[in-house]
Amino acid sequence: MTKTQQTTDPFIDGFRRSSPYIHAHRGRTFVIAFGGEAVADDAFPHLIHDIALLHGLGIRLVLVHGARPQIEERLKSRGAAMQVIGGLRITDDDALACVKEAAGTVRVEVEALLSMGLANSPMAGARIRVASGNFVTAQPIGVRDGVDYLHTGEVRRIDAGALRQRLDNGAIALVPPLGYSPTGEVFNLGAADVAASTAIALGADKLIVLVEGKGLTDARNRLIGNLQPQEVEAILQRRKRLPEGFAQQLRAVINACRSGVKRTHLVPRHRDGALLKELFTRDGIGTLVTAEPYEKTRTAHIDDVGGILQLIEPLERKGVLVRRSRERLETEIDHFTVVERDGAVIACAALYPYVEEKMAELACLVVHPEYRDRGLGDGLLNHMEQQAIGQGIQRLFVLTTQTSHWFRERGFHAARPETLPMQRRRLYNYRRNARVFVKSLVD
Repeated sequence: MTKTQQTTDPFIDGFRRSSPYIHAHRGRTFVIAFGGEAVADDAFPHLIHDIALLHGLGIRLVLVHGARPQIEERLKSRGAAMQVIGGLRITDDDALACVKEAAGTVRVEVEALLSMGLANSPMAGARIRVASGNFVTAQPIGVRDGVDYLHTGEVRRIDAGALRQRLDNGAIALVPPLGYSPTGEVFNLGAADVAASTAIALGADKLIVLVEGKGLTDARNRLIGNLQPQEVEAILQRRKRLPEGFAQQLRAVINACRSGVKRTHLVPRHRDGALLKELFTRDGIGTLVTAEPYEKTRTAHIDDVGGILQLIEPLERKGVLVRRSRERLETEIDHFTVVERDGAVIACAALYPYVEEKMAELACLVVHPEYRDRGLGDGLLNHMEQQAIGQGIQRLFVLTTQTSHWFRERGFHAARPETLPMQRRRLYNYRRNARVFVKSLVD
């Protein structure tokens, strides 16, 4: 009998890694917002193909589209323009006519692409039904600071029951940036506000906003992986020159997150397969905004044993760590702290106190290879030090064969095995000859 050969095919490896997310997303409700810029892009059919794939995987989808460039194009052809005051557009009669025309054109284009079923294409056999309608009741913004915004409105109510009915029937719901009043008026709405209101009304599992440009970046122009609403709010207050459309999207995300939508995503749409990478990989490619921390440090429990073993086994094989059996880990799990990211253990450490000597051993500090350049090890070390101080520990020690420089750079000093607590000294393996480093936790 021949042993089955393990594959290194990146497609198979990636597909296997995506399986937890495929299971987690099935039957969930996602609201996806995208601007008219996405619709005008030559790559828009690829985005539609990815949306069709999400639908095929059993995800309940509501699409909210914008139409800004399409509106501006029609205004330009009429020799008109839409005035912007205080970040809000004034929609007069001419502008409203352009808004209606543009929204209708975009809707038809989206429906047409979702209706494709050509053989040898990504849409083959999809047979997707699209449902649009008057799901949004709106009211006029009215007069603010002396400015009458005319036909520019704001969301008053979302007909969540009607939307759920369409989703229950297996359709993708399509919501334009328009709202209707009980008196039959039509209002021009912001797509981001419509998307957030829809996600809130449905109790959606996710609000996903496809943004222009690189997305939300830090001072070094690096994409920010995850934030909480108050951090996004602080960015809005600091960065006064953000494009107004992007600022509206950020405000919508904050509103949704604080109103019960558990996860909101800002995804740069220009990346090929952006939706798939965001939803089916652990770290995604955009910014995740959640009311609760996405990454948290906590005391380990028995269900974490498997995750800890996956972290430490590669280092045990290399001789960096002393081997720990599953049974030993289960017995000592109360000593461990883990860093969890989206349900996966990505770092761990253990603390073994010796109360009489007011010392503690820091052991098994491991960070997943994909996260070692993010300062996670420093954060975990600081957490363990604070935990030790809380237990009355004055000195922390480690035994290491290959990471001495890392600990020395963080305030540990070389010591002799004789400085170890007597109980730990009896267990010291002179054949392994690990180096001892000690750090004082008191001034």
